[in-house]
Amino acid sequence: MGRKKLEIKRIENKSSRQVTFSKRRNGLIEKARQLSVLCDASVALLVVSASGKLYSFSSGDNLVKILDRYGKQHADDLKALDHQSKALNYGSHYELLELVDSKLVGSNVKNVSIDALVQLEEHLETALSVTRAKKTELMLKLVENLKEKEKMLKEENQVLASQMENNHHVGAEAEMEMSPAGQISDNLPVTLPLLN
Repeated sequence: MGRKKLEIKRIENKSSRQVTFSKRRNGLIEKARQLSVLCDASVALLVVSASGKLYSFSSGDNLVKILDRYGKQHADDLKALDHQSKALNYGSHYELLELVDSKLVGSNVKNVSIDALVQLEEHLETALSVTRAKKTELMLKLVENLKEKEKMLKEENQVLASQMENNHHVGAEAEMEMSPAGQISDNLPVTLPLLN
């Protein structure tokens, strides 16, 4: 008798869910260990249960080293994700400016609490950091494009310099062949008078 295919959905019974979590967690850790041994790979695994308990596994390198390496390799991606998530939470800059306007303009200024001002300040700082990140990204792209143009211009300059060098040699050869009458051309053989 074969195994029944399990439908992947949340298990409603709490004790069954806990047993399944425990078994599958152990199976996942075993698979991670096997991957590490078979492929000589550094593996880090973090599992957080529904109750908030953290389980971890690491092979070879310790967990902190692996996570540090991941953080260094993907630092830009992680920063971008952080800025994007903050930007999504605060909506568009226009909405933020409307919020500032409604809180700080007119008679509402006296009624604004310190907590509201702190929250508003955080929104503004986040919007500013997102704006700066976007500006930096655009500036880096511009610098990259300028470097590409510089490289192309240098290559073109080298080609033109090579062509000029070739033209100079061809011109010098033509000039030597077309010397004025009465002069001995460098290309003609020189004959010496015979001695009697």
